[in-house]
Amino acid sequence: MTTKPWLDLYPPEIPKTLDYEKIPLQEFLTRAGTKHPDKTAIHFLGKDISYKEFYDSALKFANYLRSIGIEKGDRVAIMLPNCPQNAIAYFGILYCGAVIVQTNPLYTERELKYQMVDSGAKAIITLDILFPRVSSVVKETSLEHVIVTGIKDYLPFPKNLIYPFIQKREYGLSVKVEHRGINHLYTEIMKIAKADPIRTTFNFNEDVALLQYTGGTTGPPKGVMLTHKNLISNTTMCKAWLYKSEEGEETVLGILPFFHVYGMTTVLILTVMLSNKMVLLPKFDVDSALKTIDKQKPTIFPGAPTIYIGLLNHPDIAKYDLSSIKACLSGSAALPVDVQAKFEKVTGGKLVEGYGLTETSPVTHANFLWARQEDRVKGSVGVPWPDTDSCILGSESNEPLAVGEVGEIVVKGPQVMRGYWNKPEDTEKTFRDGWFLTGDLGYMDKEGYFYIVDRKKDMIIAGGFNIYPREIEEVLYEHEAILECVVAGIPDPYRGETVKAYIVLKEGASVTEEELDKFCRAELAAFKVPRAYEFRKELPKTAVGKILRRTLIEEEKKKTSEELISS
Repeated sequence: MTTKPWLDLYPPEIPKTLDYEKIPLQEFLTRAGTKHPDKTAIHFLGKDISYKEFYDSALKFANYLRSIGIEKGDRVAIMLPNCPQNAIAYFGILYCGAVIVQTNPLYTERELKYQMVDSGAKAIITLDILFPRVSSVVKETSLEHVIVTGIKDYLPFPKNLIYPFIQKREYGLSVKVEHRGINHLYTEIMKIAKADPIRTTFNFNEDVALLQYTGGTTGPPKGVMLTHKNLISNTTMCKAWLYKSEEGEETVLGILPFFHVYGMTTVLILTVMLSNKMVLLPKFDVDSALKTIDKQKPTIFPGAPTIYIGLLNHPDIAKYDLSSIKACLSGSAALPVDVQAKFEKVTGGKLVEGYGLTETSPVTHANFLWARQEDRVKGSVGVPWPDTDSCILGSESNEPLAVGEVGEIVVKGPQVMRGYWNKPEDTEKTFRDGWFLTGDLGYMDKEGYFYIVDRKKDMIIAGGFNIYPREIEEVLYEHEAILECVVAGIPDPYRGETVKAYIVLKEGASVTEEELDKFCRAELAAFKVPRAYEFRKELPKTAVGKILRRTLIEEEKKKTSEELISS
């Protein structure tokens, strides 16, 4: 009997083990730029960019970085939405031999300062509208250079002339930056820099390509060190999983932001590895996403549940042709079964759930995209990817738990991070006997399918019972009036914690607390049924659409402490 029962489920098209090219990550762009120079690499708001322009621009960016003193191992931050400059800077930093620091454009000054200080970044590329925010923290960090670009820099005529007026109207500011001192203009760099190849020493296993910061939901964000090996391994696994996709023939929709590791791997790196075309959108907007799908005909669409939910609930979805979509891998949060079924019906494509973490580059498990309908397993995040081992450990044991027992999901594989940047103690705590501890509770069935019960820290203990929010959320999502929901444990003087559901209703829909209580009691044990409901217009989310349960819990704690003080 195999210790990896899931391997028996693999279709013949997916190898059980893979060969990984021991090359620098940027070599994939070198290949695409030389083999397919005229092929469209990036489509951005009406502008097409060829692989040759992409490759040459990345080399120019790399040479300019070298000219201002950036050396191998130095950190360079990217604080941009999805746009051509983001992709160009990403590969340019790698060509230079430096380490990428992905930075969320929505960061406040405090968050930005923390990340720049922690990473020790010497340079940053950012948008003109974000320049004031970056400038305000420069003196308190190790930043020596700020490279400024704008959305208009890659817009076609006449959009490039109109956009600054739209930007001024939307953001109420018009930023002018001069190319001098520590400030550099991206457009000037592209004019003066040379597209000469750069040679650097390289260690496949050890060289860090990227510092990707965790969300910071359980303390200060940590810089996850992802090596060239980690990222190439995970992207190669993704390529194997998408075995029906054709190299050079696919169009990938880039809604997931590149500053999130999931979008970076499944859109940016995979697209370049396969010389495909990526269609980039700087932010998720339902109307523009539907228009883009209708016009650009993407075939691969990595996303998150909130993105698919947003599209499905658009009142005019029937007016758009979404039939080009062949494959969607959903991540970052649990995918409701109802959403999966509806999206597949609308598009005719396949949508399955995967699982992973920043520390695993990010994917470790996924469902089979082209499994027969009768072979699908509901509620599972799938099976481990090739060369990935996984099991369930108890709180103290180093031995796997039995089939069906709930414990912590742990993984091993070439995609698992090198460690946390400058935090050896945190790194050590995250591993046990060679296994990476995910912090997620789950179980495995006899065939090798894994199920997430919940985050270890999200489990609710009410009246001595262990309650898992995900199970309750799955039930709530089945109610026809609910658009989005999240369940959390809030302080309770009697039960310790009690279950509360935060609800966003579909437009025009209505439901009472009493009706939801009755609905839940028909599907859940009494101790799991929410004791409180709160209806909201929206829920707090990360940039990739993951609902921030912790933010709601903190709000409740603050409210409770204020009530105690006032009483």
